[in-house]
Amino acid sequence: MPQHYSSDITAAVQQLNAGKVIAYPTEAVYGLGCNPLNEAAVMHLLDIKQRPIEKGLILIAASLQQLEPYLILNDEILARITPTWPGPVTWVIPAQASVPKWLTGEHNSLAVRVTAHPVAQQLCRDYGHPLVSTSANETTQPALRAAAEVLSVFADRDIFILDGKVGELGQETAIYDAVSGTRLR
Repeated sequence: MPQHYSSDITAAVQQLNAGKVIAYPTEAVYGLGCNPLNEAAVMHLLDIKQRPIEKGLILIAASLQQLEPYLILNDEILARITPTWPGPVTWVIPAQASVPKWLTGEHNSLAVRVTAHPVAQQLCRDYGHPLVSTSANETTQPALRAAAEVLSVFADRDIFILDGKVGELGQETAIYDAVSGTRLR
């Protein structure tokens, strides 16, 4: 059974600080997340999701400033990404050499988004850092859109579930390459 099921963002932040995996609402689906710099937490998340580490992960944040330590930014990239944030657009941006491979996978870039979802944004703001954000589902299964679905599918896993409504977006966020502007998903 998950450790907790609550709408209390402070409780979710406590779980993140304790190195736990949490589920939380985003613009389109429920996300699974954790502290991106806690390798054990990220590995636990990948195990829950059955996701290969090579694929890399997305980070969400409350602001661009939270993401800057992870990224190599220039004026061209900033001009491309800043008009879309906060919002449901994920950008793949060159990563700093210090970014762990458990985040970038086989890539030299990192997928990031400044979320406009009020719960996810407040969670990142209160936590003070970006979060790993990957859809709450096993890799081959459809993404989940409600806390009750997450509870049902992951009942036997140690996940804190932050109760809330997902946004109105009908599909997972679009992903673009920040260097070329090409749509990737």
